Amino acid sequence: MEAYAVIETGGKQYRVKANDTIQVERLTASVGEKLELDKVLAVSDGKSIQVGTPTLEGAAVTTTVVSHIRGDKVINYKKKRRKGYERKVGHRQELTTLHVESIA
Repeated sequence: MEAYAVIETGGKQYRVKANDTIQVERLTASVGEKLELDKVLAVSDGKSIQVGTPTLEGAAVTTTVVSHIRGDKVINYKKKRRKGYERKVGHRQELTTLHVESIA
């Protein structure tokens, strides 16, 4: 089994391995910048797992910012029959693509 970590960013949790590419909520870092994500909830070396309460002290995941993109459009449509009520709202989430370099 491969080593992995569970990180938290943008209020969401992601399970990552070395050389993974993930999309997270928009971060303020510029493209090409290296980030160290220190909100690590769990780390596994392939044999054993360490779980934080809530985070692990000294654990970090090193990533590189690949790009900033906008996600797919999500349409929210509401209608009430026979009342003349219709509402349509679209949303595109701002995302950052990260490449995981290493887990420490």
